[in-house]
This record gives sequence, C-alpha cells and structure tokens, in this order.
Amino acid sequence: MDVKNSGRGIPFMTFYLFLLLLSAISVLSHASSIAFQIKGNVYPLGYYTVNLAIGNPPKAYELDIDTGSDLTWVQCDAPCKGCTLPRDRQYKPHGNLVKCVDPLCAAIQSAPNPPCVNPNEQCDYEVEYADQGSSLGVLVRDIIPLKLTNGTLTHSMLAFGCGYDQTHVGHNPPPSAAGVLGLGNGRASILSQLNSKGLIRNVVGHCLSGTGGGFLFFGDQLIPQSGVVWTPILQSSSSLLKHYKTGPADMFFNGKATSVKGLELTFDSGSSYTYFNSLAHKALVDLITNDIKGKPLSRATEDPSLPICWKGPKPFKSLHDVTSNFKPLVLSFTKSKNSLFQVPPEAYLIVTKHGNVCLGILDGTEIGLGNTNIIGDISLQDKLVIYDNEKQQIGWASANCDRSSLM
Repeated sequence: MDVKNSGRGIPFMTFYLFLLLLSAISVLSHASSIAFQIKGNVYPLGYYTVNLAIGNPPKAYELDIDTGSDLTWVQCDAPCKGCTLPRDRQYKPHGNLVKCVDPLCAAIQSAPNPPCVNPNEQCDYEVEYADQGSSLGVLVRDIIPLKLTNGTLTHSMLAFGCGYDQTHVGHNPPPSAAGVLGLGNGRASILSQLNSKGLIRNVVGHCLSGTGGGFLFFGDQLIPQSGVVWTPILQSSSSLLKHYKTGPADMFFNGKATSVKGLELTFDSGSSYTYFNSLAHKALVDLITNDIKGKPLSRATEDPSLPICWKGPKPFKSLHDVTSNFKPLVLSFTKSKNSLFQVPPEAYLIVTKHGNVCLGILDGTEIGLGNTNIIGDISLQDKLVIYDNEKQQIGWASANCDRSSLM
C-alpha cells in the first residue's frame, strides 16, 4: 500500500508542478500590450486613424479607429464598388475566405446579415454606421504581424472584413482611410481574437490629442497604477448590441446641477462629435445661450461647419481666443463614487476655418439616433480612455496624449 501511494505521489507532484508552470505561462502570455501611433484630429479632418499591417509580405492599411463597432474591415479588390482607394492599395483576397461554419461567422451573422444556408458558403457581412455609411463584404483570414511592448513580434491569423461595396455618408470610413478598425467587445473584433489567443488581456485604450495624433493600445500593461476614474459598462439585454455604454449620469454646468439627468452614454471613438438626445441638447443650448448673453458673441448662421456657431468682433484664430467665454461641463456618474467626466470648453467647441466658434455637442435625435447619447472624439481628447472588458468597466484620466515613447 505504501509503495503504491508513493508511486502515485511522484506523478501527482509532477502534474501539480506542470499546472503551476502552465499557469505561469498563461500569466506571462497576457503580460504585454500592443501600441499604435494615432494620426488625425477632430477638426478639420473629423477622424483618427492607425496603420495596421496585413498579409505576407505585410502591407500597411490606414484604418479609422472605432470603439462603436466590432468588425475590422478594409477596402477589397473583389472588385470594389464605392471604394475610395486606387486598386493597387486595396486588399486582394487569395483563397482565404472564412466559411459559414466558422464560429466567428456566427458572431457577425446578425441583422442585417442573413444567416448561412450552407455551412461551406463564404461568410458574408454587412455593417451599418450611425452616419448611414455602410460596408458589405466577406470575412477573410490573414496574417497580421504585431509587435508587443515586450519586444516579441507575433504573426497571428486573424479574421476581418474584405469590403467590396461601400457607401459613404459623412466620414465612415474617411476618404483617406482604407477601412475601419473595430474595437468593440464582440467576438469578431481584433481585440477579442488576440485575447482568445492568449496574447493580451481584453483591454483597449486610446489617448487622442487635442492638437492632433495620439496613441492606441491593446492589453493592460499601459494602464496607470493610479489616477484613473472608473465606471461600470452597462450590460445590454441584447446580444447584438455590444457597445461601451455606461451611466446613468447627471450633467453639471459651471459646477451647478441642471435638468439633464439620468443620461446613458456610449463612448464611441468612431464619432467625431458628441451627441445628446433632443431634450438634453436643448437644455444645454439654453444654458450656454443664457450664459453668453452680454459677451461679444453673436450667432454665425452663415457658417456651415456645424449647426450652432458664434462669431466675435474679429475672427478667432484658436480655441484659446474664445474658451474664457464658455463654462465647463461635468458628467457625474451616479452609480460610481466620485466618477466625474470633465468636459471643459476645449472638449465641446471647435474654431472653424471661417474664424467662428461652434458647438461640438449635436442633437442626436435629429440624425436618427433616437434617445442614444454618444461621447465622441471631441470630448475624449486629452484623456487616456480605457475600455476594460475583463472587469467590464470604462476608465479615464487626464493625460498628455502627445507622447510617442510607447511606439
């Protein structure tokens, strides 16, 4: 009996040590991040992009970063309808179509995408955006080389959309971009795919500079140890709606409570501007209008840049010329202790090429968003914003987004 027990003890200890080793490898495999340099601005471009290399040999594609959608797609020579890039810069599929039987296909086969009839058919997709732009195409899989912050170079086979029919209404994707980098938390996103391979934690963050540019990262290694304000991601009852939505939040104007309360807000880097529902938007416009009475500002109805603009005695050259005339906003998240999202005038105003100042918080109900409220790029500037899908929370902290030491 003793001999038997001791004979079993050796393999058990070996197995236990093996499990410990596996656990350590698992932790190490997630202990890195991937960083990208961002280009772009809110005005006049209206978008922020990163370069993503695809294929072997790799070819760089400039993609609009979008936390409001899951699927990454590139303009595709299949041939292409509605593409803005010349054919030699479009992606060329090479027998690497994803089939309907693939689990990732099921992740995108929701309305308006029809379900597969034959499991061996190609996996079609259609993605529609809030600005009424869209992309229709087929799912493909190819090598995407990525350099981790620990110095390792990975060559992962990842699925993305080969878009052969695009419609453009506004900037989705912007004319200079090859497509969209979907950063949502659905299974089809590049982020989720990298996480499922054990390369990174399921975390994405960005820092958009108010002067243009910034940086984007996957993984949790670049999150500050302190100073980040967190609030929970709201769980959607629908498996099809996987947005970075949080709330409820109450709005304060110049430190005082307002009638705008209980806002649910979607953080969306694919939206240039911030959108409130009609009631909240009207309340904000009334507050601003009453506050600037007696100041050297008058409505500039002739400026087509945005719906609400003001002009001064002479053209404004920059936001520094005009922000002293406007008050800060704060969004206070009522379910999180001390969770305040600061929106200074620089985060809700632009100065146009006509020398006027315009309100960058728009009426979302007017453009078909219904009661949806969106925190867009203008209000995300000069903040490190973190979407932590592991802990189901969104965080932010004031930051210098100009630094490029991460690249």
